[in-house]
Amino acid sequence: MADSTSSSDASSSNHCSSSSLRELSHSAIQLVHWKEPKKSAAAFGMSLLVLFSVATLSVISVVSYLLLTCLCITITFRVYKSVIQAIQKSDEGHPFRSLLDRDISLSSETVRQLADQSLVHLNWFTNQTRRLLLVEDLVDSLKLAGVMWLMTYIGSIFNGVTILILADIIFFTTPLIYMKKKTQIDHYIEVIRGRVDETLQKLHDKLPGAVKRTKSE
Repeated sequence: MADSTSSSDASSSNHCSSSSLRELSHSAIQLVHWKEPKKSAAAFGMSLLVLFSVATLSVISVVSYLLLTCLCITITFRVYKSVIQAIQKSDEGHPFRSLLDRDISLSSETVRQLADQSLVHLNWFTNQTRRLLLVEDLVDSLKLAGVMWLMTYIGSIFNGVTILILADIIFFTTPLIYMKKKTQIDHYIEVIRGRVDETLQKLHDKLPGAVKRTKSE
């Protein structure tokens, strides 16, 4: 009986943790695709504000200012609600009680699932890095070399924070542009993909026979 109870508790915990992960992923997708424009605009504006602040100030200063601003807002609202309750002689309680009572702790199953997913991605990244650096496939290694060569120029023009700012802008604006220009974008993507495949095929045909046999193996 105890075993069945523990197994049911474990299954319910697994279901809750997996559902929370799905909800988190769904919320992120909703933000990126601007399903709720107000929330997406707030997230976009806040992320840009933080990144621009990091670009001009130190990380410690940015975190301190953010926490100080949050405390100023919450303390002011708490004092305001307390004064209103005292004047009206109401008994509404703490204004943030619903948020304080909400369970935000991570279960062991949720942490384990995140660790398992991270391990899968880490193993894939390790295997791909080894394959590319040790030239298992010459064409793929040449593509990586081209990308790294391009990144040297990008790194000489932009610093890390600037790249993060550009990535944040692209992250939030690309879905909107794609939804409005889906047909044209798909057409150009197919054209570019075809030309890249054609160029890679020509490069592969010019490779020595020994390299081709190594790739096929």
